[in-house]
Amino acid sequence: MASVVVTSQPNKGLRHEIKAGKHNLVADAGTDIGGNDEGPDPHALMLSALGACTSMTLQLFAQKRSWDLRKVVVTLTEEQIVDPENESRKIPKIVRTVEVEGELTPEQLDTLRSIADKCPIHKLLTGSKEISTSLNALVQK
Repeated sequence: MASVVVTSQPNKGLRHEIKAGKHNLVADAGTDIGGNDEGPDPHALMLSALGACTSMTLQLFAQKRSWDLRKVVVTLTEEQIVDPENESRKIPKIVRTVEVEGELTPEQLDTLRSIADKCPIHKLLTGSKEISTSLNALVQK
């Protein structure tokens, strides 16, 4: 499974370096909350993961069936909406819009729409999960 290491950057505000396998990324926060805006914030990274996974899932699905799916564009936004179970609080809502290019039948488009919800990141975000946290003190040098 995936393994990622995120390390804060002393004296660089909220900037963090991310090591994901052999890839290096940067996350930061906007200047409005004390970051330097040198990279996407955690919410944008999470939305990016969902968008990339959605597109890849559709491409792989269509390739296996030799469908003419030429291009996928996934646009995601996160907004706050009133909780239908408790009107005194708000909950996050992710809006995902998928645009596809290719010679696809209405049936193929319907199938792709349902396959979008089968991407592993969608399942991770919506399904049962457990997050286990441990905290260890680093030895100061």
